[in-house]
Amino acid sequence: MRILVADDHSLFRDGIVSLLEAGGHTVIGQARTGGEAVEQALALQPDLVLMDIHMPSMSGLEALKNIKSKNPDIKIVILTVSEEDKDLLEAIRSGANGYLLKHINSTEFFKLLNNLERGEAAILPSIATRLFKYVSQAEGEKGEKPILSDREIDVLKLIAAGKSNRDIANELSISENTIKFHIKNILQKLSVANRIEAVTYAMQHRLI
Repeated sequence: MRILVADDHSLFRDGIVSLLEAGGHTVIGQARTGGEAVEQALALQPDLVLMDIHMPSMSGLEALKNIKSKNPDIKIVILTVSEEDKDLLEAIRSGANGYLLKHINSTEFFKLLNNLERGEAAILPSIATRLFKYVSQAEGEKGEKPILSDREIDVLKLIAAGKSNRDIANELSISENTIKFHIKNILQKLSVANRIEAVTYAMQHRLI
């Protein structure tokens, strides 16, 4: 993947750039501030922006919203030390494609990047569990609920448990292509952009 790294700590940036390049990815740019991240993301059109939250001039969350509003196809993963629920929730609601903590080990890091390339979310199961428990407590909005098939509900429940497409396919004894088809239908029916939003919506509206 062509990646832009945005973090105001140069030592951390150097380390993550070296790790990414050793893993076969191409780092096409580096940003020290949220403003620089927006400018470079729109100019360079990376496949992925890895972005910290706390940066000068413009936070990573503001930069995320700015980039997504102009080009929603650019994948953005928050890479931060913040375990605050408010940061996690705002990132997901703003369209983040993942949320990783900086103490993640390199093996898990690359596994989640590979998941991202397959259209899955880059989020650790522990973080996903916190997110889903939080939103499951929220009151669902009133109104007619979208109609999901029993199989789509099964897929959503496994996504909520942090399962990959391959894991879901194995558990349901169907192909990965069929899983992708179900997920596409789920996203369309719920009018959401990604898996995280789908589960968040489903839990808020008590679909699962």
